Amino acid sequence: MSGHANSLKAIFLALGANFAIFVAKLVAAFVTGSGAMLAEAVHSLADCGNQGLLLLGLRQAKKPPSDDYPLGWGRALYFWSFLVAILLFSVGGMFSVYEGVHKLSHPEPLKWPWLALGVLVFGIVAEGISMRGCLQEVNKARGGQSLWTWFRETRSSELLVIFGEDLAALLGLCLAALAVGATMLTGNLLFDAMGTIAIGVLLVVVAVALAIEVKALLIGQGVEPRRRAELLAFLQGRPEVAQVLNLITLQMGPDVMVSVKARMQPAAGDRALIDAINAVERAMKAQFPDVRWSFFEPDVAD
Repeated sequence: MSGHANSLKAIFLALGANFAIFVAKLVAAFVTGSGAMLAEAVHSLADCGNQGLLLLGLRQAKKPPSDDYPLGWGRALYFWSFLVAILLFSVGGMFSVYEGVHKLSHPEPLKWPWLALGVLVFGIVAEGISMRGCLQEVNKARGGQSLWTWFRETRSSELLVIFGEDLAALLGLCLAALAVGATMLTGNLLFDAMGTIAIGVLLVVVAVALAIEVKALLIGQGVEPRRRAELLAFLQGRPEVAQVLNLITLQMGPDVMVSVKARMQPAAGDRALIDAINAVERAMKAQFPDVRWSFFEPDVAD
């Protein structure tokens, strides 16, 4: 559940930052003729593709229900989020580790190190702006939770992935700047190679953490614990409900399915019982707009 967070804003900020970094690296590659810098430009372009996949997921999640998909396409967003985590692991993390190991066995002197450092500093500024915007949206969603608790409990896979990607990119750029700076000061190419490996390990760790969280959503998680408690408190506070016997929730992308079994207060007849159930469901959807489907099984109190 993302509360009032604007995931779309966070995605476009990340897309803008990655595209700006791609352009900066591409210009540097043409100026220096560096194949390594050109490879980095392609890497940043691939990061732009990750944001494109998240945008595709958001668009698919809005498709209406059908006979084949009676609960809609909301969970398609989890598939594309999981795919981004896999790409971050393979294209980002494993490629960086491979490149670092290759540099250890085949060290090459840095070309135009000041230009490379300038591109990295520009990247840190761009990613910092993106990270700041992402954190603003995360703070709207997490309320009083810690960042770690929000990371473990959020049901907004697209915001989760953007947060992880921005964090890994920002830390990775800082590591790269430190590695390039240390290599320039000492002339020891080992710093550059070890920095590249460290970046790869960082990306792998973040990607695995994201994949674990999104996998849970793919399998089928209920709403966040705090939102379930709010739903339960709402139902227990309704005058029509004597006792909530069971409450099942299922997160379906931006939408929620709720199934309730409750002992109802005595009613004058079947029509009155149906009216009472309808009143509870209307009030629940008014207070919780993300509840798109509700199924109510009544049990009349003695």
